[in-house]
Amino acid sequence: METMDAFSYQCGVIDCMNEMVYAGVKALALSRPMDSAEERDALLPFAQESCSRYGNQLYIEDEPLLTDLFPISMNLGKHNLLIYRANHILEQYLRLKHWKNDLVREKVYFGGNRTQIAWDFGRLLSYPEEAIRRLIRENSEKELV
Repeated sequence: METMDAFSYQCGVIDCMNEMVYAGVKALALSRPMDSAEERDALLPFAQESCSRYGNQLYIEDEPLLTDLFPISMNLGKHNLLIYRANHILEQYLRLKHWKNDLVREKVYFGGNRTQIAWDFGRLLSYPEEAIRRLIRENSEKELV
């Protein structure tokens, strides 16, 4: 089997996510997390063109929302691109980040509050409830707060 370079792989992921957002399968989609802003920036021209082609929007995320939905190492210190169609979706994402930060600051980011943030993020990503439940349950690498 032929190997694929990381840039081409990321372009394929971005285009696929754009198609899913365009089709209404996902409200919010994420690129694969990237280790550096430089790696992310190299993809911006392609990502912007892909979003334009599908009528979607792009948000550069250098401080991703960390929840129990995904292993902490997947996103901590990473750089990402968010793809969405409607402005209210980005607003919901940013409100969710703000709410989590408030909960952490108030020292009440545990139990039901913590679980609710992960669930709300999963719903924003248009994941089915069973998938959200499974991802949270199987995640053994959670953020220490």
